[in-house]
Amino acid sequence: MEFETLQKDMVAAMKARDKERKEAISSLISAVKKVAIDEGTRDNITPELVDRVILKELKTAQEQLDTCPDERADLKAEYKFRYDVINEYAPKQMSADEIKAFLNEKFADLIASKNKGAVMKAVMPELKGKADGKMINMIVAELCS
Repeated sequence: MEFETLQKDMVAAMKARDKERKEAISSLISAVKKVAIDEGTRDNITPELVDRVILKELKTAQEQLDTCPDERADLKAEYKFRYDVINEYAPKQMSADEIKAFLNEKFADLIASKNKGAVMKAVMPELKGKADGKMINMIVAELCS
């Protein structure tokens, strides 16, 4: 995801007077800028950095949604809307079948060793940002057993 795309979408939301959408996109932009400043890449924000921040924000929004009490329907609706907006910008994640096929194709020899730690150590840098870590862990555990 390009940083400029986020900025253009925020301007479009402002012009459409869609306050909730504007706030959700604005929080994403702020998070991206903060990480860029922390990493010293303020002038050159890469799409990889934007994707990484979007995934982190998506996870945070999901946790807010999960921990929100059911009797707070107004808050739950607000969190759901924010989650949906962030999800629009999130990079496509691999499915369980795609992960399994990838692991069997690239790491078959390592999986044969049945050493889950070694497999995870080799796999995570390759799949970081492309698939959910919990899903990868579950599939590796299944393949190593």
